[in-house]
Amino acid sequence: MPEKFDVIVVGAGPAGTACALVCAKNGLNVLLIERGEYPGSKNVMGGVLYRKQTEELIPEFWKEAPLERPVVEQRFWMMDKESVVSFGYKGMEWASEPFNNFTVLRAQFDQWFAQKAVEQGALLINETVVTECIVENGKVIGVRTDRPDGDVYADVVVLADGVNSLLGKQLGFHKEFRPDEVALTVMEVINLPKEKINDRFNLEGNHGCTIEIFGDSTKGNLGTAFLYTNKESLNIGVGTTLSSMIKAKLKPYDLLDYLKTHPMVRPMLEGGESAEYLAHLIPEGGFRSVPKVAGNGVVVVGDAAQLVNAIHREGSNMAMYSGKLAAEAIIEAKARNNFSEASLNSYREALYGSFIMKDLEKYKDAAHTFEKYPQYFKEYVPMMNQAMSKFFTVDGTPKRDKQKEIMKSITSERGTLKVLQDVYRAWKAVK
Repeated sequence: MPEKFDVIVVGAGPAGTACALVCAKNGLNVLLIERGEYPGSKNVMGGVLYRKQTEELIPEFWKEAPLERPVVEQRFWMMDKESVVSFGYKGMEWASEPFNNFTVLRAQFDQWFAQKAVEQGALLINETVVTECIVENGKVIGVRTDRPDGDVYADVVVLADGVNSLLGKQLGFHKEFRPDEVALTVMEVINLPKEKINDRFNLEGNHGCTIEIFGDSTKGNLGTAFLYTNKESLNIGVGTTLSSMIKAKLKPYDLLDYLKTHPMVRPMLEGGESAEYLAHLIPEGGFRSVPKVAGNGVVVVGDAAQLVNAIHREGSNMAMYSGKLAAEAIIEAKARNNFSEASLNSYREALYGSFIMKDLEKYKDAAHTFEKYPQYFKEYVPMMNQAMSKFFTVDGTPKRDKQKEIMKSITSERGTLKVLQDVYRAWKAVK
C-alpha cells in the first residue's frame, strides 16, 4: 500500500463513499477506510434513499443498484392508543423513471456503492479502525489505524466516521454532544412474502410505501417511528432523543416491542419472521449543532457534521451531497496544492450555500420546541384522534353541534389562549 495518498476517507457510508467516488473519478489517489467487515455491515438508517443526490453521482443508478422498491406512497400517522389519524400522498409519477426515492437495505446498497468508488480507482480497506488523526504543526497529515505499522498519510483526511465522530472530537471540532442533540433509533427487519406486503399496504408489483408515525409510537415523547416496505420484508423502527429516553426512563427495545403490538401496526406484521435487529445513533441537533467542517488538511461530512433533517427524514441524501461538495473542494485544493483551512473552506461555503444548511436553518428551532413543550405529542395527537372519532361517529347529533363540542373539549383542556399560543409556537418553529 502506498505510504501517502491524496485523500484518506474515514468511513464508507454514503458521505464517505460519495467523497471517495468523486475524488477518484477526478484522478486523485484515494484510500477509503471502513471499520466494518464490509461497507454497510455497521451502517443503519430507516431505509429510504433519495434519487436526486444519488443520480448526480451515478447517472441512472436505479438500473443496477440493489434497491428494494420505488416509493409511490408516503403516509403519516398521528397515533393514539387504539387509533390513528392518517394522511399522505400517493402518486404514480413516482412509479416510473426517474422516480423520487427508494427503500433500501444498507448492507446491500453500501457494498454496491463502495464498489463504484473502487471501480473509479479508490482503494477500499475493511476491518480497520482509525484510532486518531496524525497532526503536525497544526495540520492533519494522516491517520493512525489499529493495524501493525498502521500510520497512513495524505494531503487531506475526510472524516465520515458517523454521528459520534471521535476524530472530530479529538481535533476539537466539537464537544460531547448533549442528550437532546442525539436520537437513538432501534429497528427490526421482518421477512414477509411480497404478496402479503402488497395486499396489506394496497400496493401493486414492486411499488413501495413508507409510513411515518407520531404520538403514541413513542409514548408521547419527542421522536418518530416508521414502517417501510421492502421487496419481501418490512423495516420497522422507533427512535427518540436520548434526553427523552432518560426523562421518561424508556428502554429502546421495549419501545419497539410496544409499537409492534399496537392494534394499528400488529396486523401489518402478522405472520412475519424477524430477520435482524439494529440500533443506531442519529444526529438531531440540527443547524446549531453543526460543528466546524473544515480545517488544515481535514474536512467533515455526513453524520459526523450533524447533517440530518429529522423533520423530513433526510439524511442519506444530505450525506452524499456533502461528500460530493467536499470532494469538489479537495479537487480545487489539489489544483492549488494548498490544503490549508483557508483553501478547504470553499467546502464550508458551498455547504452553507446548499439546500442542506438552508433546510437545517429553516427547522433550527423545531426539535427544541417540540421537546420543551411536550403537549404537542402527549396532548394534541390524542385530541386529534378523539375529535375525529367523535366527528365521524353517527349518533344522531347534528354535525354543527359536534364541531362545537370538539372545539369546546380542545379549549377546555388547554384553554383558548394556550391553544393559540401553542399553534403560533409550532408554526414559528417550522415556518
